[in-house]
Amino acid sequence: MNQHDADSHRYDDIIHLPHHVSTAHPPMPAADRAAQFSPFAALAGHEAAIRETARLTDERAELDENAKAVLDEKLRMIQEMLPAHPEITVTYFQPDAKKSGGAYVSVTGRIKKLDLYRQCLLMEDGLRIPLGELYDMDGRIFNGTFFT
Repeated sequence: MNQHDADSHRYDDIIHLPHHVSTAHPPMPAADRAAQFSPFAALAGHEAAIRETARLTDERAELDENAKAVLDEKLRMIQEMLPAHPEITVTYFQPDAKKSGGAYVSVTGRIKKLDLYRQCLLMEDGLRIPLGELYDMDGRIFNGTFFT
């Protein structure tokens, strides 16, 4: 008997036995069995990581002394007008949570509180804007046309 004949008869003793069915485990549904053979995603999350890297962020602009003085004067005016809850548009830098840089965001709303202890501007909708991130503020209170 040559090697080929021995290989072809290797399983003769079990080939005609009935298929084993487990009594401990129920049979797997055909859809789940098919999922075992679906393509393996070795690079799961890779595409999302590439999109995140490609997402652009802005660098924080450094305000000059004149711009800082203008913001300080506007904050003083806000403090005077605070009981009227004036509406203003605030532009501020929002640092990115995932990478360096961030984005400049503009929001319009009514001011609830100027919290000098926590160094933030609290808007009526609950938004807290750190004073250190302020870039610009605009509104009628700054050009003398605000009426309560």
